[in-house]
Amino acid sequence: MTPETAVITGVGLAVPGLDGAPDLLEPPSGGGGFDPATGLKGREMRHKDRASRLALRAAEPALRDAGLLSDDGAYAGSASATAVVVSTNYGNLDSVCDFADIIAEQTVTGLSPLGLPHTSSNVIAGWIAIRYGMRGPNVTVCNGPTSGTDALYWARNLIAVRRAEVAVVIGVEPDTEPVARLLSEASERTVLDGAAALVVESATHARARSARPLAALAEVARASDLRTAVAEVRKADAPPVGLWLTAEETPSDAAPDTGAVPSLDLTARLGHCSGALGVLQCAAGVAHLGRGGSGSVLTTSGGAPADDAAAALLLTGIGAAP
Repeated sequence: MTPETAVITGVGLAVPGLDGAPDLLEPPSGGGGFDPATGLKGREMRHKDRASRLALRAAEPALRDAGLLSDDGAYAGSASATAVVVSTNYGNLDSVCDFADIIAEQTVTGLSPLGLPHTSSNVIAGWIAIRYGMRGPNVTVCNGPTSGTDALYWARNLIAVRRAEVAVVIGVEPDTEPVARLLSEASERTVLDGAAALVVESATHARARSARPLAALAEVARASDLRTAVAEVRKADAPPVGLWLTAEETPSDAAPDTGAVPSLDLTARLGHCSGALGVLQCAAGVAHLGRGGSGSVLTTSGGAPADDAAAALLLTGIGAAP
């Protein structure tokens, strides 16, 4: 059985100050864009943790961009063949901490059974599936700095083996008080409070519904070090790299040999992105290719001395996909 090619057909963001993926490539404008103060309110936002609300706000424009939402906001794809893959390292930490505080003060008798599902590590992916009626594989990846790219790897695999026709991939990290307290012990850096969503589907499925592919997930790799991961995705028949999306954590002595390729560090602008980084990088790569950027897009994460692994992804235009 020949593996299915995975393509991206929709992109959505819920990042403060940004309107869409092209904004990731531009200097900060200083105004406009998504505002959590107003964007995270509404009926469907009630009784949900901040990360779940951010994820829902990113998923909607991604699905609409892919042509998979009806006029009334209902999901128009095959519910049983649609997967949800979420990447987050801090996710619903606020809900877990709230429950721990209640137990410490009141014992378990103070807990509400209605709130217990909010402490599940898979609650964000669950809310996405419930909102759109998606009944395919439902997975949360919590894997350190490579988590976002790892989520795309799993989505690509689900499609390659025909376990799903469509995968909604979301990278999200919330700037909540527990997260700020946790990270302040290790760094003075700002942290992301936002989400990015990608609709990934098989090329066959996209063609069958006359969808417009934006890019192809050509290669994804995870290795013990950054140079090895990059070497695994840069195949001989792949187009040359036109943009390298990196991160501040990348040590100079571990950087791959990309020559004079322009690079962009999203963390320099957005702060510590953690599990959302790989998905945000892929969204920026789609925007780069969409505006006619040359070559392929290389994204890398992890590889610092404290990391146990590094990940790399090669994104290509549809005509250049190997």
